[in-house]
Amino acid sequence: MMAQNHIYVGKKPVMSYAMSALIQLSQAGEVVIKARGLAIGRAVDVAEIVTKRLGNGAFAVKNIAISTEQVKSVDTGEMRNVSSIEILVGK
Repeated sequence: MMAQNHIYVGKKPVMSYAMSALIQLSQAGEVVIKARGLAIGRAVDVAEIVTKRLGNGAFAVKNIAISTEQVKSVDTGEMRNVSSIEILVGK
């Protein structure tokens, strides 16, 4: 189930996520940027772009939650740990 104000960061260019985040922010007032594993850096970039470059100072990072999720490996079928991050950006 995908929540309304959540953006899941993956392999697309950073700016496409940043624009999605801005649209969500203009409608809902806050957005949660989520990522796992290697996409974490990209999620941080999205939050920085939205707060520093595109938001004209209207938005700020409100909260950051980090955790580890157990994910089943596609190759071996073994369980492995994957880091994840949730960045709450709002007014």
